[in-house]
Amino acid sequence: MPHAQHAVPPADNDIDAWAPDSWRTRRALQLPQYPDLAALAAVQDELRALPPLVTSWEIQSLKQQLADAQEGSRFLLQGGDCAETFAECNSSVISNRLKVLLQMSLVLVHGLKLPVVRVGRFAGQYAKPRSADTETIGDTTLPSYRGDMVNAPEFTAAARTPDPRRMVKAHARSAMTMNFVRALIDGGFADLHHPEYWDLGWVGQAPLAHEYQRMVGAIGDAVRFMETLTGSQVHNINRVDFYTSHEALLLPYEEAQTRQVPRQHGWFNLGTHYPWIGMRTAAMDGAHVEYFRGIRNPVAIKIGPAVAPDQLLRLVDVLNPDDEPGKLAFIHRMGATAIADKLPPLLEAIRREGRRVLWVCDPMHGNTEATANGYKTRRFDNIRGELEQAFDVHAAAGTRLGGVHLELTGENVTECLGGARELTELDLQRDYRSTVDPRLNYEQALEIAMLIVRKRGEIAAD
Repeated sequence: MPHAQHAVPPADNDIDAWAPDSWRTRRALQLPQYPDLAALAAVQDELRALPPLVTSWEIQSLKQQLADAQEGSRFLLQGGDCAETFAECNSSVISNRLKVLLQMSLVLVHGLKLPVVRVGRFAGQYAKPRSADTETIGDTTLPSYRGDMVNAPEFTAAARTPDPRRMVKAHARSAMTMNFVRALIDGGFADLHHPEYWDLGWVGQAPLAHEYQRMVGAIGDAVRFMETLTGSQVHNINRVDFYTSHEALLLPYEEAQTRQVPRQHGWFNLGTHYPWIGMRTAAMDGAHVEYFRGIRNPVAIKIGPAVAPDQLLRLVDVLNPDDEPGKLAFIHRMGATAIADKLPPLLEAIRREGRRVLWVCDPMHGNTEATANGYKTRRFDNIRGELEQAFDVHAAAGTRLGGVHLELTGENVTECLGGARELTELDLQRDYRSTVDPRLNYEQALEIAMLIVRKRGEIAAD
């Protein structure tokens, strides 16, 4: 049965009218003002000539796994830094981030009895939206810091002037990050025979360490039992699939990464496997939606409490008109106090129309607050509360929460309040490193993974 269309202008569904630069005909929000447009165009030409960062077959493989998550046979774990920095493109930061995601996925696989789709928020997360175009300190007003791909955080005119050469630097660091992650995984870093490779040195005495080690021991015993029983090594547990994602915010960069490939129709963004649109740039008539409707990558849209059901359905019509499995995800970020009221009408609208989308919960962004001593933070109780409510709301609506989207790090930061060590506002000043948004540290991230397992178990038992 064909799906009803929802007042979408005909041109929006005309893929023949689309091109990698057709977004330029639409209103573009959150883009920097480059002072030298000729230099910007030259950088785009340079980027187009560089090798792609990912392949079309990796993208298609991810899309199939996301389709499985829609149907409940996999679970999506998407996590990483709020914004990468050039200075933190080093082996320690990258491997620690990978360790946390591998440990979380191990908890989820063990507890959910499902394969996990592992997607990192890295290798391209170098641009960030801002609430204002400028920042004023004293009598000086300068452009806002929009991430290392655009400008630098220091409050000087030279640092804050958008520089297109930074896109080439971001591409190079994305390539280095991907190369290192792939080398680690292909070299056996993710081998279930050796989960000790994933240990983070500073967490030996963490409150959750004993529970995690007990789980690792149980998995190791099961692997050894199977190998003893069969007389041979259990295969397919010495490596994992790992994919990258970032917010496709800086459209000149994304346009330069968009290419056609042999023996495939259409266009792929070969700068990442899984791009998403943030809530600030998800307008139906905006440049970002126009760009996204033409690429074959699976895509995701962040949605907040202000989104109306009809708006959501129109986005589905434009971004996934053929109802392709695995193509479209909605990442809801409502906030702990709003999710119970705001999410159900959206779930009902999609369910009523019979559209296939992957529902993902981002319990971070809707729970940001500022402390009295000036730190931007999130309370772990609110993060946990929104995630628990998300499972309950989906269960009541007859829909499925298929994944989680988190800002986290493998470093021993103190940026989010609460959690296993009950971090307080005084703890924030001890090790607050983020340049943009507060992230879960290792312990808090692992606690979230255990919470997901426990909550899914409770819902399954009802």
